[in-house]
Amino acid sequence: MYRLLSLILVLATATHAVAVVAADNASVDVLDVPAARSALAPRTLLNGLARAGDRVIAVGQRGHVLYSDDAGANWQQADVPVSSDLVAVSFPSPSMGWAVGHDGVILHTNNAGATWSHQLDGHRAGALLLAAYPEDASAKDAERAAALHDQAKHFAEQGAENPFLDVWFADEHDGFAIGAFGLILHTADAGETWQPWLHAVDNPGGLHLYAIRAAGPDVYIVGEQGLVLRLDRDSGRLEKLQLPYQGTLFGVIGDARSVVVFGLRGTVLRSVDRGASWQAIATGLQVGMTGGTVGADGRYVIVSQAGHVLASDDAGATFALQPVQQPQPAAAVVVANGGALVVAGPRGVRAVPAAH
Repeated sequence: MYRLLSLILVLATATHAVAVVAADNASVDVLDVPAARSALAPRTLLNGLARAGDRVIAVGQRGHVLYSDDAGANWQQADVPVSSDLVAVSFPSPSMGWAVGHDGVILHTNNAGATWSHQLDGHRAGALLLAAYPEDASAKDAERAAALHDQAKHFAEQGAENPFLDVWFADEHDGFAIGAFGLILHTADAGETWQPWLHAVDNPGGLHLYAIRAAGPDVYIVGEQGLVLRLDRDSGRLEKLQLPYQGTLFGVIGDARSVVVFGLRGTVLRSVDRGASWQAIATGLQVGMTGGTVGADGRYVIVSQAGHVLASDDAGATFALQPVQQPQPAAAVVVANGGALVVAGPRGVRAVPAAH
């Protein structure tokens, strides 16, 4: 059983279940059960948000996917073929998107989130890992090959137990899905095929990978124990950066001006030299910072597990606490049309007027 981060990330239920019980008491895999429609879906646990052009997409528990075409004022529920809890969503274009979550599920849409198809899950991912990392005593680096095979075998034996925790696509073809215990897959063909990248990540301890985003020309991943990885395009590897912080990081945002990472106890760190050095940014908070985004106007926004909203108009050099009426615990945030913030969390999704 797997409990991810409890109330900190607001991403997991009390236990991780791979089956639901049908009326006849037979166990049914949630990967085979379409998400149920519910008028209450906008007020239930929602973990991830993304912009699909002018549309806002939210994903959450029991396979719920919602979309809004009026900056979060009203929501419609999408057709989803699974009822696994969904954690994150990415749209590189207005029509093409991917969502990931528990049971190792990866979903895809080509119609702006109205309907979704099942691309991959933990059962099939295990087979991919074993095929990518066979037992090979004759390999040039036999010790490394054995370690990768053992890791792949462990994932395969666990089946759908491990969740994906984030997804990011550079364009309609190239993307990554990352997750628990260092799980990472890459696709170059819009998810038609996925390739394990365990061999290309400086994460020998298999630390959880919580978030992946681009900042300017670079791609960053953050995770447990102050882990920050940056993609080196020349070597094709995700290399570890040194950070003056060893606590868990939940998110990363940025652009060509800077990259900002954030996590436990109000921690926010900023780099303006592609991660070569870092500066701690004061927030005045002691709670987990759980979600962030960069608006079209270049404004950085970070939200907390207690519902705080912090905004920066100087590329993350300073953050100011924004007034929010009736703050609610937050897991994700995006900036909708008109500048309003859409915030998702355990009490659902809602629009928050922008403050400047």
